[in-house]
Amino acid sequence: MKTIFVKEHEAVRNWYVIDAADKPLGRVAAKAAAVLRGKHKPTYTPNQEMGDYIVIINADKVAVTGNKADGKIYYHHTGYAGGLKSFTFNKKIERHPEDPLKLAIKGMLPNGRLGRKLLKNVKIFAGSENPCAAQNPQPLEV
Repeated sequence: MKTIFVKEHEAVRNWYVIDAADKPLGRVAAKAAAVLRGKHKPTYTPNQEMGDYIVIINADKVAVTGNKADGKIYYHHTGYAGGLKSFTFNKKIERHPEDPLKLAIKGMLPNGRLGRKLLKNVKIFAGSENPCAAQNPQPLEV
């Protein structure tokens, strides 16, 4: 079989909106990552940006199961000696409500240029307001 290559200007790119309220963090991130990559399309190619745009609303109300709210720890290093910072899920969602979803989606995308390019196609918002309503996004069930 030959790989299908679609030119950038010929690709059809749709907009989808996901309501993350009371949905598991991993399931929302997995669905968003698959749609961002374009795996739901018959013209999927692993080395091209064929995916759609995703808008995620209510990111501050995303659910985690079990003891993950207090037990899940995010690490960040400042670059200085002894500069390892750690935050629990509750503190992270309190200060930056979009970060847990963004980091989960980032971990499911490829590392390198393509992954960084695809991460720009997801828009995450803490509230229920959708500033991307002009693009007329269709709802996507998780």
